[in-house]
Amino acid sequence: MDEPFSDQQAGQSGKTCVAEEDRNKPTYCVTDVPPWYLCIFLAFQHYLTAFGAIVSIPLILSEGLCLQHDSLTQSRLINTIFFVSGLCTVLQVTFGVRLPILQGGTFALVTPAMAMLSLPEWKCPAWTQNASLVNTSSPLFIEVWQTRMRTLQGSIMVASLLQVVVGFSGLIGYLMRFIGPLTIAPTVSLIGLSLYDSAGDKAGSHWAISAMTMVLIILFSQYLRLIPIPVPTYSKTRKLHTSKLYIFQIMPILLGIAISWLVCYLLTIYDVLPSDPALYGHLARTDVKGNVVSEASWIRFPYPGQWGVPTVSLAGVFGIMAGIICSMAESVGDYHACARLSGAPPPPKHAINRGIGVEGLGCLLAGAFGTGNGTTSFSENVAALGITKVGSRTVILLSGVVMILMGMLGKIGAIFTTIPTPVIGGMFLIMFGVITAAGISNLQSTDMNSSRNIFVFGFSMFSALVIPNWIMKNPDSLETGIKEVDQVLHILLTTHMFVGGFLGFFLDNTIPGTKRERGLITFDKEHLEESSDTLETEEVYDLPFGLSFCLGHQSWVRYIPFCPWKGHRSQYISEDNNTSQRQGSKHSAQVIEECTL
Repeated sequence: MDEPFSDQQAGQSGKTCVAEEDRNKPTYCVTDVPPWYLCIFLAFQHYLTAFGAIVSIPLILSEGLCLQHDSLTQSRLINTIFFVSGLCTVLQVTFGVRLPILQGGTFALVTPAMAMLSLPEWKCPAWTQNASLVNTSSPLFIEVWQTRMRTLQGSIMVASLLQVVVGFSGLIGYLMRFIGPLTIAPTVSLIGLSLYDSAGDKAGSHWAISAMTMVLIILFSQYLRLIPIPVPTYSKTRKLHTSKLYIFQIMPILLGIAISWLVCYLLTIYDVLPSDPALYGHLARTDVKGNVVSEASWIRFPYPGQWGVPTVSLAGVFGIMAGIICSMAESVGDYHACARLSGAPPPPKHAINRGIGVEGLGCLLAGAFGTGNGTTSFSENVAALGITKVGSRTVILLSGVVMILMGMLGKIGAIFTTIPTPVIGGMFLIMFGVITAAGISNLQSTDMNSSRNIFVFGFSMFSALVIPNWIMKNPDSLETGIKEVDQVLHILLTTHMFVGGFLGFFLDNTIPGTKRERGLITFDKEHLEESSDTLETEEVYDLPFGLSFCLGHQSWVRYIPFCPWKGHRSQYISEDNNTSQRQGSKHSAQVIEECTL
């Protein structure tokens, strides 16, 4: 009697939910808590999975902010974005959608931010492009980059209010009716395509080192990903033994960067790479950034307004709003994928509304802290759930705490800034290529044999490459006589993802086509199939600390789009039982009729 009871308790406490007959089920479901040592390991693994994308965003923005020769400030931006990403992850897992989904910087806001910083009044002065003329401690230089950062901050904060309103008001469900794969595909893929210039400049600083980085990342992530590495582990039952760890599958980007970084260090100390800044290959040296690590403080606490009081650019607000709309559409897809991989039922409307609303609050915090970016759900870490089979939200909660701690260690951010430029370029070529392909993969649910769909996608993509390129070469062509209108049009029409997304959205919703042809019916079908789970499991998405128990039975809660209402579940279950009874009665009547005949 004791043994079955203890097994039942173990199941209820959430040690494992794996079924031997179904290997696709997660080892640890969303509400399960793995052993503490496994939690720590997996938390660092998620941190390292997101590391490449999070670090690259401040490095890209540093060019538009005139900070390419100020490594110390770059390190502070890296610390800040890690700190805010960790904070937003904790908020999302605790009060948001409550799924094991990591929050981090978003490339959807990089493109409009760079478009804003490319306006004539925000272009960097010529002297900031010359390392020998830049004095990073001078008040003039500090004012140059902080003015740009404060304007970017304010624009992100105002634009994020759109996401807060759309999420907490429940509008996201209405908007998703009109946003299909033919809107998402060009929008997301153009995020990667629009950054080709930045990737090419960095990779071109030493093509051999960049090629080595690319080959290593490709080798680890594609060819060696299924090869396990034996590592020593310890357990109470088996004592000291070896376990198989798929390290190449878990952290290919980090391994590729680390090895290339080490090679550059060896080439630097043996003076193989040129020490003259004017010669090709100098940027591959590891001592280019000087003594930034020694200058950085050990502990640094990021805080809102650390770069000054934010200001607002109307043009910047509109451009960033376009990126936020793209980010929202992508996050809804991530929620459903994350729920499927973590053993949770499909997220109900109140959870999706709350998740998008909390992401909006995350963008608001990111703007206030001064990351120069926002936050969104990380698709890479959603994919990691499928690899590790661990869907516990406790692990992601601990990952958020790890990122907060890493964001407070000033030396960590400084170390990341010393990564040689060609190594970063090689990483960019891989990452931006994957982002482009991930966008195009949204078309798999559409009928690409349809001439209608081929036209919509092809025209949207090509126009989004042509129009921004022409306007950048002819900036004086947009002159309406109103400066603010000119700025708004310039940012929107030079943001590739906005042009492609807008054309895809307009054409897809105006050109006649069936739901199946447009790829809308696939998502609806998957959602209905997944919804066959027992409704009681929706308790996964309840508010924490007993808030759902206190509020769930109040009748007025049904009018709050982001709060779960228990009455709805009781009503649904009752209706479901009535439906079953009606079906049973109908079946009995048919049997009696057949017997009578």
